[in-house]
Amino acid sequence: MKKQLILFLAIVLSSPLMAQLNIQMHYDFGEIAYGDELSNRPRLTATIENFTADKWGSTYFFVDANLAGNKMASAYAELSREFRFWKAPIALHIEYNGGLAATGAYNDAYLFGGAYNWANSNFTKTFSLQAMYKYLARQQVGSKHSWQVTAVWGLHFGQGLYTFSGYVDLWYDESVNSSLVLSSEPQFWFNLAPLKRVNDACKLSFGTEIEICNNLVWPTDGINNRFYVIPTLAAKWTF
Repeated sequence: MKKQLILFLAIVLSSPLMAQLNIQMHYDFGEIAYGDELSNRPRLTATIENFTADKWGSTYFFVDANLAGNKMASAYAELSREFRFWKAPIALHIEYNGGLAATGAYNDAYLFGGAYNWANSNFTKTFSLQAMYKYLARQQVGSKHSWQVTAVWGLHFGQGLYTFSGYVDLWYDESVNSSLVLSSEPQFWFNLAPLKRVNDACKLSFGTEIEICNNLVWPTDGINNRFYVIPTLAAKWTF
């Protein structure tokens, strides 16, 4: 659910101030697709996502709240800041990732590096590539020093009716098989506002997100060394 909002606005930092906020609700099909293997996975995830650009760069964050048993089972957040005081499409990027779960905390991470941001003339196509040093603060097996490469994209087509967006993260982690973790979440949205009989103020979208990951998801046996493809059914409101 993360990161893709950053693309639509991150490259237009010439504006004095620009902001966008959205909320999402996802129904997760992990348990349906994999049965008891992912029976510990919450079926509902609520996401709040925000991007703000200013004359010094941009700030982005999202928070995922995973809901199970009529309560919040876990929460995960990412917060990043980009600095750009020049016209070139390269920015300095700093980031924090972390969260809490009923069984303990996530492996908090601190990242620092650079980002290349690109968009076409009408911002219907956007792309960002980030290369960062990553410090795994709670790492107990292997080195805490790591790296991460992130690609983020956005494609808006059909006169604004459709959005295809997402990200791919790849990072080094000595505690998993092959010492590499892959996480990708492409999203496809159908946006109601461009429809002729829908008011422009109706910023509702329906769509799906597909979590594609390796060495990331924790199944019921507690060994996170597998590849999964997990779809969701989702709704989004953009403010």
